Amino acid sequence: MNARSAERAQPPEDDADLRLARLAAAIAEPARARMLCSLLDRHARTATELAALAEVAASTASAHLAKLREQGLVESLAQGKHRYFRLSSREVAAALEALQVVAGTPRQRFTPSTPSRLRQARTCYDHMAGAAGVALHDHLQAQGWLKSKPKEPGGYELTEAGARALQDWGVDVEAARARRRRFACACLDWSERRPHLGGALAAAWLELAVRRGWVRPDLDSRALALTPKGRREMPFLAACEEAPS
Repeated sequence: MNARSAERAQPPEDDADLRLARLAAAIAEPARARMLCSLLDRHARTATELAALAEVAASTASAHLAKLREQGLVESLAQGKHRYFRLSSREVAAALEALQVVAGTPRQRFTPSTPSRLRQARTCYDHMAGAAGVALHDHLQAQGWLKSKPKEPGGYELTEAGARALQDWGVDVEAARARRRRFACACLDWSERRPHLGGALAAAWLELAVRRGWVRPDLDSRALALTPKGRREMPFLAACEEAPS
């Protein structure tokens, strides 16, 4: 076979079989498999935490995470001085779930060390964080009221239905849009390791929640207490008190 024939015989770089083989190789290494499985609970983790879970040195964990990022299995998020890792998509999670069923692998559970009052609900600058903040973010997404902005990573826009719903709640959506800051974005929660809602829209919602008496700020800390009225009028917030994730 001459050189030109050999070149033609090589499969293209985007060949599905090669891609599958590379993905399988990335997942097959035990330490990387443990890292990926630990991220199935939707909580982001630092490289240090993933190194401990995988029982490898920090430098080894960094190399493993670089491999997983290269194959599109995980993505990193910078939050303040920390960098967190999470699964890159729902499709990756679904594939890992299927492999876990076949392998019979138990899932590792994320256990936060944040004091319960602060973990439940607190302020993050001028918006709500903690389990309640995550619940607000998830509720807006589940209702189809938030949509991702393609040219703004982590950024959101309200759908028409979302804008109407929040205005019905009493949020001044147009005033929030007019502020000189991001309108709505995902802000990674340091206790839940999942996104809560940030940006001008989230600040407007917290202002409304305090004004309406749905939450009550603590005088000596960043903690927020969900009131009986808040539990009644915002039941998705009450649900997070019963079983925080």
